[in-house]
Amino acid sequence: MKLTLPDPGATAPHRADAFRRTAVLAIVLTSYLMIVLDISIVITALPKIRESLGFTVTGLSWVQSAYTLAFGGLLLSAARAGDILGRRAMFIAGLALFTAASLAIGLAVSPAWLVGARAVQGVGAAILAPSTLALLSTHFVEGPERTRALGYYGATAGISASVGLVLGGLLADLISWRVGFFLNLPIGLALIVATRKFIVETPRRSGRLDLAGAASSTIGMTALVYGLVRAAGSGWGDALTVAALAVGAVLLALFVLNESRVPQPLLPLHLFASRERTGAYAGRLLFLGGMIGFWFYTTQFLQGVLGMRPLQAGLAFLPATLVNFAVALAVPRLTQRFGNARLLAAGLLISVIGMAWLGQVTADTVYLTGVALPMLLVGAGQGAALSPLTVAGVAGVTAKDAGAASGLVNVAHQLGGSLGLAVLVVVFAAAGPSSADARADLAHRIATALSAGAVLLALALAVVLLCIVRRPAPTALTGADGAR
Repeated sequence: MKLTLPDPGATAPHRADAFRRTAVLAIVLTSYLMIVLDISIVITALPKIRESLGFTVTGLSWVQSAYTLAFGGLLLSAARAGDILGRRAMFIAGLALFTAASLAIGLAVSPAWLVGARAVQGVGAAILAPSTLALLSTHFVEGPERTRALGYYGATAGISASVGLVLGGLLADLISWRVGFFLNLPIGLALIVATRKFIVETPRRSGRLDLAGAASSTIGMTALVYGLVRAAGSGWGDALTVAALAVGAVLLALFVLNESRVPQPLLPLHLFASRERTGAYAGRLLFLGGMIGFWFYTTQFLQGVLGMRPLQAGLAFLPATLVNFAVALAVPRLTQRFGNARLLAAGLLISVIGMAWLGQVTADTVYLTGVALPMLLVGAGQGAALSPLTVAGVAGVTAKDAGAASGLVNVAHQLGGSLGLAVLVVVFAAAGPSSADARADLAHRIATALSAGAVLLALALAVVLLCIVRRPAPTALTGADGAR
């Protein structure tokens, strides 16, 4: 695809309008690039961050979880706030918060400082992300123009994930892991200035924010993840572990109760009336729970066991990221040929095989046959599965629920990673020492965690087979929203 630039032969108003749309597209894509790059840059920098700030083996998971918990927990609230306060205002607020938090992360001198700043950065991403797609929708009319813009948006995710892994490794290897976060400062400031100049404010709508729902869901999930991670180090009988798990369970129960009673819920519970959509949300939660283990533990295996430098580790991920991108581009054609449900099941099955293969790594594993080849399967499976999971997650929704259903897909994506990583941290810690040799012991623990990730992927496949592939045919009682 080629970026449409202003036509030199057009009238001055048309040229100005075309230039403004091009500027809006560039602003939105750059902001999205910044978010995705930041996520992938962290992956290859994890061992350096642990070494630099003194994270514990289990505590390192909070570098990722603090971000995803804040991101996923506040995503629906931020989307509603954008409707009420204006997308442009929220976009600028999200950029400012994300940029300031990036600076704080780069200056971190302790694990607590970095984790706190990552949580604030997640809040900024939660504010920023819903506005990106909304601004594209308001500045590009429906049809080929909007389709082209959304195509660029999707391609940005695939390209930036690969670039981020390599860039993160390069910076951590040659300069410092902190530089990757400092880069967000000039980019964020430039985007704020450009947004004020080129993006117009969207119409504001009346409504109320479900603050009780936002607080109970976010704090509840955080307490649950904290309890699981603490159990890995302190045991299940630890008083604080038990208290955190209990508080998390109570708050999540109160969240569901609150959503059933408030007039404008963050999460309309009737979205779960459809078995297909419920299966898609549960499948996504499990799928991301397994996949986060691939990224989190494979980078530690590459650097801690195989002895790769961060740049080498970033390059070592290319078999997964490039195949992921290629398969994702082919999904529209594959869906037409095989159907959404069968393509989803096939993608999950391929992912399970690849992750189970990776779960066999040892200290003597050769990269090409023991890591690169299963990476091809993991990348292909992820590329084939995510888009069909999204389609199933919004299947049959009414127009008024489209935003909530899309938001729930993103929430399942972020919180699935947080919860899954907490579970895998417990598995990693429980694997126990297998050898007096540090490398062999680390390889054993990582292999166990990756195998547990394969189990989560297999559970996702089982849910999809039960709820989506073998879903019952619609009957005369099927509701307007597709509920069954």
